[in-house]
Amino acid sequence: MKAVINVNSRTYAIYIDKPLDISIPLRATKSNVNAWYIDEPIIEPVKMNDFIVSVEHGAPVNFNSILFNPHAHGTHTECVGHITEKKYSINQCLKQFFFVAEVITVAPEKLGDDFVISAKQLRFAIGNKKREAVIIRTLPNTTEKLSQQYSNTNPPYLLEEAAIYLKSKGVKHLLIDLPSVDKERDDGKLLSHNAFWNTDGKIRTEATITEFIYVPNSIEDGKYILNLQIAPFENDATPSKPVLYKLYE
Repeated sequence: MKAVINVNSRTYAIYIDKPLDISIPLRATKSNVNAWYIDEPIIEPVKMNDFIVSVEHGAPVNFNSILFNPHAHGTHTECVGHITEKKYSINQCLKQFFFVAEVITVAPEKLGDDFVISAKQLRFAIGNKKREAVIIRTLPNTTEKLSQQYSNTNPPYLLEEAAIYLKSKGVKHLLIDLPSVDKERDDGKLLSHNAFWNTDGKIRTEATITEFIYVPNSIEDGKYILNLQIAPFENDATPSKPVLYKLYE
């Protein structure tokens, strides 16, 4: 099934029956990807007295409750409400769901005891391209990212200068395959979050950060259409399902 899209006076085709899913599914197991020092998600049937609402236990339906944290347990999209006293909801901030996106691959550089992504690396990878969304795949890129336990591991992160660069390029939607754009322990400074959302000036309420994606190696760097699907939670963050579509001239 083909759709024709006009972007900046150029016409492209996408095949909507060939989506490229870059989300990590949420599973109720200890091997579910995890961060921020909490237990794995729980998915279990409701119990009413001695009755378990599950077909396996004789009920006519499966009726599960789910306990999870969007920031810790998988692909999620967040708005500036993640770091502000004022309440902002991702469901109110994100009103458009299709964007022109650039997939780039970056090998974090050693800086002291850390591995970081710098503005120089992003400038090299993006060049003079203008994109609404940038999707960062980090190296090494293995399927271990689907079940990695990140707590107390000091994962790679973006330097503040890198977030400033993306903001200066007009990037509104940043997607990355790490648990956070900031250092695991940074004394609450959250430099890259604050820089990207411009919290010291006019806050970019329309901008989003999506973390814990996974971009398979079969997806090449380059330009795509991004469909950023979210669950309609009135919260600073929500589970999300970013999907890419390859562009054909």
